[in-house]
Amino acid sequence: MKIINNKKEAFRELKRISNRTNSENNNKINLIVDKILQEVKNYGDIAVEKYTKKFDGFNPTPMQINESDLKDAWVEIDINLKKSLEVAHKRIKNFHEKEVPASFTIEGDYGDKVQRRWTPVKKAGIYIPGGRAAYPSTVLMNAIPAKVAGVKEIIMVSPGNKEGKINKTVLAAAYLSGINKVFRIGGAQAIGALAFGTNQIDKVDVISGPGNIYVTTAKKLIYGSTGIDSLAGPSEILIIADETAKSSHIACDLLAQAEHDPLASSILLTTSKDQAKEVVEQIYKRIDDHPRKEICLQSIKNWGLIVICENYESCIELSNNFAPEHLEILALDPKMILEGIENAGAIFLGKWTPEAVGDYLAGPNHTLPTSGNSRFSGSLGVETFMKNTSIIEFNEKSLKVNSLDIMNLAKSEGLHSHVNSVKIRLKD
Repeated sequence: MKIINNKKEAFRELKRISNRTNSENNNKINLIVDKILQEVKNYGDIAVEKYTKKFDGFNPTPMQINESDLKDAWVEIDINLKKSLEVAHKRIKNFHEKEVPASFTIEGDYGDKVQRRWTPVKKAGIYIPGGRAAYPSTVLMNAIPAKVAGVKEIIMVSPGNKEGKINKTVLAAAYLSGINKVFRIGGAQAIGALAFGTNQIDKVDVISGPGNIYVTTAKKLIYGSTGIDSLAGPSEILIIADETAKSSHIACDLLAQAEHDPLASSILLTTSKDQAKEVVEQIYKRIDDHPRKEICLQSIKNWGLIVICENYESCIELSNNFAPEHLEILALDPKMILEGIENAGAIFLGKWTPEAVGDYLAGPNHTLPTSGNSRFSGSLGVETFMKNTSIIEFNEKSLKVNSLDIMNLAKSEGLHSHVNSVKIRLKD
């Protein structure tokens, strides 16, 4: 794991890490995904089955999981796990209920009214990664805000394993979240099915949920005909720590990110040279018997970084420049550092708040902007599954009072008929 103490070099390294998915292979991936999407658009379920067999190694017939299987999964899971899912569900729901945007009306001096009205989309599709891994937390984090928004129909897609089965806990989370349409398909073909619709799968209005580069590329290519939540890249954490933070805590938190994916990035900005060395020792001490050792090693070697900073100000500057998905502040006074933070998807304050708290049950959504996108965007939420409509109502008096200004602005843009559309009403 690279350790540096030069700020200029730190900026260069952070930029390299942020751009880690912008490779020359992107054009090749775009072509592959575009071909898959076009086939799904033209041939529907036939194309979905073809690519599921090719990439996932099983025949997805039937594609849809029986509703009774969802209920059975909930009944059969361990009682303690069931309780944990219920705790997470309650906390996430309580948080997202506070997010629901309010419609409003403003009345002008002459009786004119302008309104913003928020309404849910009709159908939403949620993509849950699967195959080798299981993410019931991602089911909750995508389904709950959609439900709170008032979406009537949620369609969930998730790739099966080699036997074509979806993890039982994932199905249990779907049942708990009130989802009754679950399809065992994944990859770009699943995104295409949701975006265009097939005989078995309805076309949706919005697609949310993380996935690999092929899923993300598919979401990018269908955006415009269907809404999406974001284009999330590999996960990342940046930790700002001072000498009071425990090296063992930092090491565990960095590894918690590294174990996700060989492309995951774990970064430490510290004001202590001794701590930097101790953290590296702690990381390699814990990797030896780690069940995901190879993934961790690749992540730490290629995308891990420790920067020794001269003060908090340097830490804050580097962090804001990187705009991390997850930011942990492990310092004597984390709130003091927080005041300087401008860009971060989610911020975790103090030693009692590891990122895992937010990943599973704190309440705020764990689907966050990556690759520097927290400079201009935030987490998935209720608004992802809603749309706003402007409603404008003028009366005769309010049009007369404002007519000259409207016509002046229209004339300045050379739009003759805009002027006449007002003028003819005044004549009438």
